[in-house]
Amino acid sequence: MLKVLFLSIPTGGGHHQAARAMERYFEGREDVECRMLDMAENVNTALADAVSKGYILTTSVTPKLFGTIYDLLDARENPSTEASRTIRVLMSAFRKKLCAYIDAFRPDVIVSTHPFCTITLNRAAKRHPISAKLISIVTDFTIHPFWEQARSDYYVTASELLSYQALKKWSTVEQVLPIGIPVDPKFANKMPKEEARKALGAENKFTVLIMMGSMGYGTSTAEVLRTLDRMDEDFQILVVCGSNKKMKSRLDRMKFTKEVKTFGFVNNVDVFMDACDCIITKPGGLSTSEALAKRVPILMLDPIPGQEDRNKEFLLNNGIALYISDTFGVDEAVYQLIHYPFKAEQMIANMAHFAKPNAARDLGEFILSIHTKKTADENKSSVSS
Repeated sequence: MLKVLFLSIPTGGGHHQAARAMERYFEGREDVECRMLDMAENVNTALADAVSKGYILTTSVTPKLFGTIYDLLDARENPSTEASRTIRVLMSAFRKKLCAYIDAFRPDVIVSTHPFCTITLNRAAKRHPISAKLISIVTDFTIHPFWEQARSDYYVTASELLSYQALKKWSTVEQVLPIGIPVDPKFANKMPKEEARKALGAENKFTVLIMMGSMGYGTSTAEVLRTLDRMDEDFQILVVCGSNKKMKSRLDRMKFTKEVKTFGFVNNVDVFMDACDCIITKPGGLSTSEALAKRVPILMLDPIPGQEDRNKEFLLNNGIALYISDTFGVDEAVYQLIHYPFKAEQMIANMAHFAKPNAARDLGEFILSIHTKKTADENKSSVSS
């Protein structure tokens, strides 16, 4: 029996989603037991809520400060000291219960979706030997500064083009697996647009999808809708507000000339992406990976300063997304996609080089392979002795 423990923390929905995508890949296998541990919730549910709300507050209310701190961390020549001071107090709270959980479950492989989880595990291992192989998933199209001091047996990255960053951060690429950020296996399938629109109760015409993320970011959504609603072109808009109930209520009270459908938290994002001709979203690692898997033209909006700014640069530099700004409005972007189909075709063609719809499967097979090798080595050792 292979035992796999997934570690995550509630700073954005993407970390949990990557872990759940891997759990879903292993579903139904009698030879694999998976568990997911939210490290903050494992200590205290109130702490988990505080971590989540603190992240939202930092990245939405004081984004420039967050971005400045990120840039300073990214520019350091010696990353170990400052980052360690920043998170040392929190790590001491997590470490004891994490070790107790590992002792009880006895995993063969631990998969971390956040640098904090990996660093905490590194520190725990100094006092408490951990035999499990450690795999860390970098859930962005850049390598966060904290990953520099997160030591792992293997690192999963979004693309081969991050190899040079990996070389600078970890001085190696041999442990790097550029198989992509794991997304739910259902994103590897494709539903015809007309069928997907019918399933959502939408008309069969050009469709713009606005995704605010699972945690409900998107303060400019109302203005984006007003701008799109003023356009002469005939299209419809689907808006997924995530957990932002206040925003959904506000949008529901607004009057539009176009067909606008709003939704709260949904569990069929794959169908929404199949139904649309383009998606307006923050350049988060998971949402971007899902859109790439579905080959949906991406219009980026409101990146969180820091890693999402780096995601934006990666997507722009590789011709797989457009960036909405003060000088390139959302109306102009949508106008181009409606009237000049080659624009979308070009983006979709470029996506073919970066889409990793089977990342969960590929990582799952890798986990199975290292476990098989470990078992074989142990059996060989026991026979020889």
